[in-house]
Amino acid sequence: MSSREPVRSLGRIRAVTFDAGGTLFAPRESVGETYARFAARYGVVLSPADFQKRFERAFRQAPPLCFPGLPAEQIPSAERSWWRELVAAVFAKDQPAAFEALFDDLFTYYASANAWRVFEDVRPALERLHVRGFALGIVSNFDARLFQICGELGLARYFRSIVVSSRAGAAKPSAEIFRVALAELGVDPAEALHVGDSWEEDVLGARSAGLHTLWLHRAPEPSEDRIADLRDLGMRLADNADR
Repeated sequence: MSSREPVRSLGRIRAVTFDAGGTLFAPRESVGETYARFAARYGVVLSPADFQKRFERAFRQAPPLCFPGLPAEQIPSAERSWWRELVAAVFAKDQPAAFEALFDDLFTYYASANAWRVFEDVRPALERLHVRGFALGIVSNFDARLFQICGELGLARYFRSIVVSSRAGAAKPSAEIFRVALAELGVDPAEALHVGDSWEEDVLGARSAGLHTLWLHRAPEPSEDRIADLRDLGMRLADNADR
């Protein structure tokens, strides 16, 4: 598929998949602010900026959040261990004596809607697509907490499929995780459009699986294969017959 996908090619779309974090919702406050706030309860005083840098570095260095070949009953423990190792790397030598309790607090907090805010363009866009009969899905490098988050945020009702990397055995940009979503939605790659904010994970990953793509770049200047927010999505699918 070419790097610039003509808008007219979207006329056959039957299903639309979305990334989650950064596309549908985002943290209510920066990760650095949250970590600094929780850490202070345990006597660790570092600036939000310091925590933000540490988190971003640890996240970049972490292995993919997926566990291919692992038995299903072992995945919840593996998910938790993956995040524990990352948080331990963030705190490094500044880990408090009660690190396990601090980690539990952070892990639980990010499982709830209190940690997240839905972008204002999301619900109207999902409602419009849902009413028009598109099969909607999520494809995210996330763990099983995403199911609870989407439920508490009132988004789960829109989606026929929610695929997280930790349960799919593959993470974006691997084509495999998109194939899992296509199978659950019952559509061919040429009938699906993926929307996300990461060029590598969402655009290149979805294209490698044969899906159409739109890059969600929340900036003022959308282009042929890039949208500024999800309000633009309906216009891109205007050529589809009414459902």
